Amino acid sequence: MQLKRFCVLLKKIWSQVLKKEAHKITGGLSKPSKMPGPAYNLPAIRCKTGSKLRKIKNSVCSGCYALKGRYVFKNVQDALERRYQSLDHPQWTEAMTVLVVDHPWFRWHDSGDVRDLDHLYNIFKVCTETPQTKHWLPTREPWVQKIDKEKIPKNLCIRVSGAMIDGPSSKTWPWTSSVSTKTRTCPAADQGNECRDCRQCWDRDTKNITYGKH
Repeated sequence: MQLKRFCVLLKKIWSQVLKKEAHKITGGLSKPSKMPGPAYNLPAIRCKTGSKLRKIKNSVCSGCYALKGRYVFKNVQDALERRYQSLDHPQWTEAMTVLVVDHPWFRWHDSGDVRDLDHLYNIFKVCTETPQTKHWLPTREPWVQKIDKEKIPKNLCIRVSGAMIDGPSSKTWPWTSSVSTKTRTCPAADQGNECRDCRQCWDRDTKNITYGKH
């Protein structure tokens, strides 16, 4: 029994060491109060398509929430930038896997967006290594729609966001989202701005989600 307890303690200590190192490599996870699990965020100013849409009236990025409130604090911006710079670390995928593996639900980019194809494929690797986790990745990068859908891990839902408020969603991608001033299918506004037991965003059977403008 003593040996068994020692092994359990050793495993716990080793897990803590791994997570501490993984946090150092990646910059750690974010904890959006709305979500049923953690997320990973990057600087909104680094969004390629989003940076263009912010300049267009009535676009979904024209009033970007990730450029307001607590996001503008220097310590938050510095942390986001550290995460962005960590994307090129040779152990980024392994470190992210260590941080994500114990969570049943995970969101990619509650701020920011996927940077390039290498970044996206590294996310695929993390998803593959965490098969018990359901992943959701919203994006406004149009090039994502050109990838081979068969390469997407089954536990990842990539939702391509419509560009304009009250505008159409993508017709060429199977999982989409849109923003409307007239209607919505996201229930968060009716339940304290929280997901609670809703998991539509992660569900591939839900083809489109309409968010209310806020």
